[in-house]
Amino acid sequence: MENVRIDKWLWAARFFKTRSLAADAVERGRVRIAGEPVKPARAVKVDDRIVIDNGSDRWEVVVLGISDQRGAAPIARALYSETEESIAKRENDSEARRLFPEPGSTIKGRPTKRDRRAIAKAAG
Repeated sequence: MENVRIDKWLWAARFFKTRSLAADAVERGRVRIAGEPVKPARAVKVDDRIVIDNGSDRWEVVVLGISDQRGAAPIARALYSETEESIAKRENDSEARRLFPEPGSTIKGRPTKRDRRAIAKAAG
C-alpha cells in the first residue's frame, strides 16, 4: 500500500474519530506536512513529518507506516512516532490546563439568574 489520503491515514491512526472530522481539519489548515498546509487528497508517505492540531492537543509525528483501515489502538500507534519536542509540549500544556483551568469551564449551558448576578458583580 503506497497511496493513502491524509484524511484516511489520520482516521486510521486514530487522531480523529471519523474520516469526515479528519478531512474537515485538513481543509481548515490544522494539518500540515513539512510545514505546508495540505488538501485531504494529499498522499501520505513514510518519513513525512506531520503537525496535527485537533483543537485540544497538538502533535508532531513522523509517519512510520501506511494504512487506510482503522484497527486497534496498538496497531494505530505503530503507524507513527511522536517527536520528543511534541511529547514534552503536550505534557506541559496538560499540566498547565490542570493547574490553571479555564474560568468558564465549570459553567454548563446558559447561566441562571443567580449566575448572571454573580458575573455582573465580579465584572464591575
